[in-house]
Parts: sequence; C-alpha cells; structure tokens
Amino acid sequence: MAIVIKEFDGFRVEVNNEDNRGDIILSRPPLNVIQYSQRIQMAEAMKDLDKNENVRVIILRADGKNFSSGGNIEGFLKETPETLTMLAQNVMTPEKIRKPVIAAIQGYCFGVGLEFSLACDFRIVTKCAQLSLPEMKIGMIPGSGGSVRLARMIGLSRVKDMIMRGKRISGEESYNYGLASEVVEINELESATSNLVKELCLVSPLAQRAIKTVLNASQDAPLHVAIELEGETYGRLRSSSDFKEGVQSFVEKRKPVYTGK
Repeated sequence: MAIVIKEFDGFRVEVNNEDNRGDIILSRPPLNVIQYSQRIQMAEAMKDLDKNENVRVIILRADGKNFSSGGNIEGFLKETPETLTMLAQNVMTPEKIRKPVIAAIQGYCFGVGLEFSLACDFRIVTKCAQLSLPEMKIGMIPGSGGSVRLARMIGLSRVKDMIMRGKRISGEESYNYGLASEVVEINELESATSNLVKELCLVSPLAQRAIKTVLNASQDAPLHVAIELEGETYGRLRSSSDFKEGVQSFVEKRKPVYTGK
C-alpha cells in the first residue's frame, strides 16, 4: 500500500514499500501547471527517493486527465535572465540519479512537463496523450534541455518540425518516433507502469545503476571513449556479488536473489 510521505504545493510524494516504488505525483489539476519553485522541490524529492533503500524504481505521474500543461508562463517574467539560464539543472535530475525513473503520461504533456519526462529513463504514454514543446508560440524556445534531448531521441528533422511549429504529437506518434517506450489505452496506464516496475525490480540494482550511468555518459562521449567506459564498468561488475549470484542462479536454474552489492 502506498503511503504519502510528504505533500507539497503542486505535487505529493508516495512510497509503496511492498512494490519498492516511489511516486512523485503532480497534483494541481486540471492542468497540473508546474510553478518555478516546484521544479526545485521536485528535483529534491527525486534525490530523496534515490537515497531511500526501500525504493527501487521512481515514477513521475499526475492526477486527473492531464500530465502537465507546462510551467507558469507569467512567473518567468519575474525571474532574472541569470536565473533562467539555470532552468535545466533541476529538470535533469531524473537522469542524474542512480535509480530508473518512469514517466507515466496522459493527456497534455507540454513544456517543462515534457522536459522532465524526457530526462526520465522510460516514458509510457496513452494513445490520447498530446506532447509538445510549444514555447515558440509565446516568442520563446525550450529552456530546460528539451530541444536537445528530443533531437537526440527523434532526429533533427522531426524535432525542428515539432518545435519550430509549436506542434503537438499524439501518444502513438511519440511511440513511432521513438520518444515513448510504450503506448497504451488510458485505462491501462497504471497497470503498464506497475508491470514495468515489477520487471525492473527483477534484475540486479547494481548492474541497472551501472548501465544507466554508462548510457547517459556516453551520449556526450566519442565512440571509442564510450566503448572504453562500457568496458571499464563491465570489468568492475565482474567482482560484484550480484554478478556471482546471477551466474549461480543461471547454472542452478533458479530465480536470482540480488542484493545490489
């Protein structure tokens, strides 16, 4: 059973010890607008869940019909240019923490809502979802890493078509583009998320954390540097208890019991 750990203005944090999951739930319906201060608090909440030994997987989801329509646009006029150049620092938290992070998306997923999702490791979207970085329509561009991450996921031509036109794409389009890892009906979103959590909890948490680091770091590295990083990490895992358990369980034809060490 999920227990509410803390309530914030605009979101809450729940932990389900039995399922080894921690949820950050956007809760300012109907549009779940993300305030500037909320971005910082959400980043800190993710870091706290990353330290929680009872949590294996972190989920970013939302109450109501929509994931998020984006940020509080008027609020950005109150911030200094220097402050705004640092917007990407809190949004990149899902990819910087060790544990896998799933974004479960329904309805509108715009602006910073999409940017937070793009920094997650997995995105499950509903067929009725609409995804967009619409900043162009107010004379601005994405400022939290969204354009760069999206271009690396779906390609330069598609991201130009999407951002320069302020275009919305459907959940099915996002899956076909390679942005989403799974597309489901709206009534299947929670079950699909739960199934992915269970699947991620079956493997070695140590190896899982290691490959997340390798894959994210290699995005900024030349090919042979990335291959070297992968090899060094592979070598270090060779002496882990989880690897030994994985081999023994394979030989003995039983389910492994991993400890993350």
